[in-house]
Amino acid sequence: MASRANTTNTANTTGNSDKEKALGLVLKQIERNFGKGAIMRLGDATQMKVETIPSGALTLDVALGGGLPKGRIIEIYGPESSGKTTLALHAIAETQKTGGVAAFVDAEHALDPTYAAALGVDIENLLVAQPDNGESGLEIVDQLVRSAAVDLVVVDSVAALTPKAEIEGEMGDNQVGLQARLMSKALRKIAGNIGKSGATVIFLNQLRQKIGISYGNPEVTTGGNALKFYCSVRLDIRRVQTLKKGNEGMYGIRAKVKVAKNKVAPPFRVAEFDIIFGKGISNIGCLLDLAEDADIVSRKGAWYSYNGDNIGQGRDNTLNYLLEKPEVADEIEKLVKEKLSEGITVSANSLSADSSDYDEDSDDSEE
Repeated sequence: MASRANTTNTANTTGNSDKEKALGLVLKQIERNFGKGAIMRLGDATQMKVETIPSGALTLDVALGGGLPKGRIIEIYGPESSGKTTLALHAIAETQKTGGVAAFVDAEHALDPTYAAALGVDIENLLVAQPDNGESGLEIVDQLVRSAAVDLVVVDSVAALTPKAEIEGEMGDNQVGLQARLMSKALRKIAGNIGKSGATVIFLNQLRQKIGISYGNPEVTTGGNALKFYCSVRLDIRRVQTLKKGNEGMYGIRAKVKVAKNKVAPPFRVAEFDIIFGKGISNIGCLLDLAEDADIVSRKGAWYSYNGDNIGQGRDNTLNYLLEKPEVADEIEKLVKEKLSEGITVSANSLSADSSDYDEDSDDSEE
C-alpha cells in the first residue's frame, strides 16, 4: 500500500512539473507575439491598488472609497442644473494641481471659462475641443487616450455627440439607434486604449423619460446601454435643496450623489455636498459634514460645538467661523482624516442641516 501511494505521488509531481513547463512555454510565446506584460500572474503585478483622483468633494471621496479611479471610464448623470459639469471641472482642477494634463471635449459648446477658472481650473493649460459631430468627438477622445500624455478627458455630454448621418440628414428622417451604435463602437476602442495608457475618461450624461412606463423608474440615460457596461463608476447626482441666506436670496444648492455602480469599492453609497454659485463645491462644508458624522463636531439644536466650546449657531455661522479660524479648520481636518483611516462611513441622512439654511428645491441654479 505504501509503495502504491509513493508511486501515485511521484506521478502527480511529474504531471505538475510538465504543466509548469508547458505553462512557462506558452507564457513566453504570448509575450513574444503580443509584447511584454500581455499576460502575467496577478500577484506579480507591480501596482495592485487603484490610484484615485480627488473629486473635489471630501464627502464624495469617502463614498467612492478614495476618489475617482484612474485609468477607468466614469459616467456622471443627472437632471439639468444638478452639478454634473461643476463636479467634472473640480476633477480637472484636482488633476492639474498634481501636474496632470486634462482635456475637455465640449460637445455642447457651453463651457464657461470664467466659471471654470473660479473653480480652480488652469484654463491656460486646459485642452478644449468643440467637435462638429459625435464621430469627431469620440475620435478626439480616443487619440488623446492613446497618446498616454493626457491624464483626464471629460466629455460634455453624451447626448450632444450627434452622429454625422443625423446632422447631414433631414429633420424628419427616422434614424433609430444611430447614437447607441456609435457609442458602442467607440467604447470598444477607447476601453482597450485606456487600459494601456492609464488615462481617466469622464462622460457627462443627461436623463430622458421612457414613454408609457406605468411602474418602475421611467428615467433613462442617453446613448444606449454600452456606456453602463464599460463604466467602472457611475454617479447619479441630484439637486435636493436650495441654499438661502435670510433676505439675500439663493446662493447655492445642496447636491446628493449616489454611487450607482462601483467596480473598485463598495457601491450604493451616498454623499452630499454644497455647491456655491460662482465658487463651486464648498470644501469647508464637506469638512463640517464629515466632522459631524465622525462625532468630532457635535450639534445640539442650532448650536455646533467643538471640544466642548460652541463655535456657531446655525450652519452658516459655523462655516464662517471655520473660514475665519483656519487653524481650527486644519485641526478638525486632521482629526477627520484620522477617523477616515479607521473607516467611518458617510450617511446621507446624517448630513442634514438647519431648515433656516435650506429652502425647498427651485428651478434656478447653476450647473
